[in-house]
Amino acid sequence: MDLAAALDPSSPVFWRHIGTACLCGGAIGLERQIRGKVAGMRTSILITLGTSFFVTLGASMASATADPTRVLGQVVTGIGFLGAGVILARGDRIVGVTTAAVIWLLAALGALIGAGHLRAAIVGTLLGLLVLVGMEGLEKLLVRKSGKRGSGVFETIDPT
Repeated sequence: MDLAAALDPSSPVFWRHIGTACLCGGAIGLERQIRGKVAGMRTSILITLGTSFFVTLGASMASATADPTRVLGQVVTGIGFLGAGVILARGDRIVGVTTAAVIWLLAALGALIGAGHLRAAIVGTLLGLLVLVGMEGLEKLLVRKSGKRGSGVFETIDPT
């Protein structure tokens, strides 16, 4: 990947990265927004776009003394804090775990885009949507059979 082109707004490569980040983040964000979740389209696009910029910028600084993988490691750490912020205890329930996982996926998609792996990011987006939309039917079936929603592990947590 031509890193100079990926950071140059006059280059088609730059706009392919921007478009892919907006497409991937927007698709997952639309699903979350339709469900009324806190991380909707704007948040999702900003996460993929920002991560893409950070990873591309970090890769452009690679040298004998600079390690671009450190940028990726810091993105993973930082996005963990953002994801942790959406997990809440409400009464006897823990909510936001799926949204936190989606935020982590969005950062991974942005990292793929920033590294120039646009097709892999699109496939990852489709897989993420398949899990978010496709697993709903299976979850409803399990709830009907067991009468419980969620994991038994979280039911034993006392949030106070």
